[in-house]
Amino acid sequence: MKKIILLAAMAFASGVMNAQQALFDGSSIVSPQINADNTVTFRIHAPKAVSVQVDGDFLPQRLIDTQNGKWAVNIPADLKEGNNGIWEYTTPKPLDANYYCYSFIVDGQKQIDLQNVYVNRDVKTLTNYFIISNEKGDQGDLFSVNDVPHGTVRTCWYDSPSLKMKRRMTIYTPAGYETSSKKYPVFYLLHGSGGDEEAWYTQGRVTQVLDNLIAAGKAEPMILVMTNGNAYEEAAPGQKSGGFKQPEMVMGGVKEGMKEAAFELSFPEIRKYVESNFRTLNDKRHRAIAGLSMGSFHSQHISKYYVGQYGYVGLFSGASVGDGRRGKDEKGTCPVYVNFDKQMATQFAAKNRPYLYYIGMGKTDFLKQGCDDLRKYMDEKNYPYTYRETEGGHIWRNWRTYFMEFAQKIFK
Repeated sequence: MKKIILLAAMAFASGVMNAQQALFDGSSIVSPQINADNTVTFRIHAPKAVSVQVDGDFLPQRLIDTQNGKWAVNIPADLKEGNNGIWEYTTPKPLDANYYCYSFIVDGQKQIDLQNVYVNRDVKTLTNYFIISNEKGDQGDLFSVNDVPHGTVRTCWYDSPSLKMKRRMTIYTPAGYETSSKKYPVFYLLHGSGGDEEAWYTQGRVTQVLDNLIAAGKAEPMILVMTNGNAYEEAAPGQKSGGFKQPEMVMGGVKEGMKEAAFELSFPEIRKYVESNFRTLNDKRHRAIAGLSMGSFHSQHISKYYVGQYGYVGLFSGASVGDGRRGKDEKGTCPVYVNFDKQMATQFAAKNRPYLYYIGMGKTDFLKQGCDDLRKYMDEKNYPYTYRETEGGHIWRNWRTYFMEFAQKIFK
């Protein structure tokens, strides 16, 4: 008995010492702290630091010149050092209900907030995130996991003979799919440069959004297919052969003309797998395609090349009148990109015309000029479309907004 009591005392003492150590090394501080008025306080224990800043998508932005034109970047905010080497910053104004990402910059080096376990990967950048929600049904609430029926998320491998490999994609099926014999419409959702089949699922929070929209009757129950658009990549980092290579913005020659077109030309292989393995409604009225940035270009070209097969097309922060950077190699020009005028005319002919052609663009997006050129072209040709312009640039906050709006408009 004495031995048991002694062991218990030692365990208690050890727990106290560990708790005290956690207090001294700063691991007990709260960050981020969402205050009652929806201002947010960030804290970090950095006793040897000279300067600490927070970089987040809730901050003001400025435009910088790049090779691709002007790019909107956040203006980091300075933290102030207080007692015990703890630095602190509180947003000067309350934040709107939304999903936010941030990281710290300590003496010029970017790092995550170790007090916040909620972390996402965007290409090879890790950021923390938090959600502000004020009431049921607001934008922050849509990103949250709520007490509603939940769909199922699968990662699936399909055969791609044209790309000569097995490839991976992420597929969401709505609540009730497993217990019914019902067939569902399909929404194909494509990522941007450097992304993969996990991007929309993690960064976009699309499965939470669909769970909540469907439960509220604001979106139709649907199957969501999130592909890997990097033509010569099997899967997301850590899920493919070849070891743990660092992800890059442009992988496997995805922007090298015919190599990028290989994904667009191979798209029927994705559809074949989905329509063979899931209960799908296989017609134009029940098929949608959309994407962000590079995925927007893919969506534009796939929808006009495979004419009349997609009733709803969404271009989020991308697309233009033709695209001279793509589709050329030593063998000539890819058929996906030639005869732009003819392909667009065929796509918007009365019998093929999409029920919805949605274009979303940020006011300070570096691709906005190309988007403006496309809209001018479509206006001149009397091709109908829906346009949504938002604040900010080439950022996930805009792409999440476009997804939420697009998902509520399709399959009606």
